[in-house]
Amino acid sequence: MLNCFDWKKITIFAGGVLFGTAGIKVLGSKDAKKLYVNCVAAGLRAKESIMTTATTVQENADDILAEAQEINRKRAEEEEARFFEGEKEESADEAASN
Repeated sequence: MLNCFDWKKITIFAGGVLFGTAGIKVLGSKDAKKLYVNCVAAGLRAKESIMTTATTVQENADDILAEAQEINRKRAEEEEARFFEGEKEESADEAASN
């Protein structure tokens, strides 16, 4: 009857149960809890730092966009003014030649 059991498999199973039980004890200990708390705290600090940086970048991008739009608006006004000046000169030249 004892020959029916594969002692290697039974030993591996028993070792796994023992290791799992010890692992649960270690993961549930006070020291492990302190480690978890410190890791989460570090993650929250990193998140806060990243959010601050992202906010700064977004604000700078908004400023850049506003300045670029202002430059384009001024250029459009200048182009429009040049166009109308050119038309005035052409109509003045036509009137003088007639």
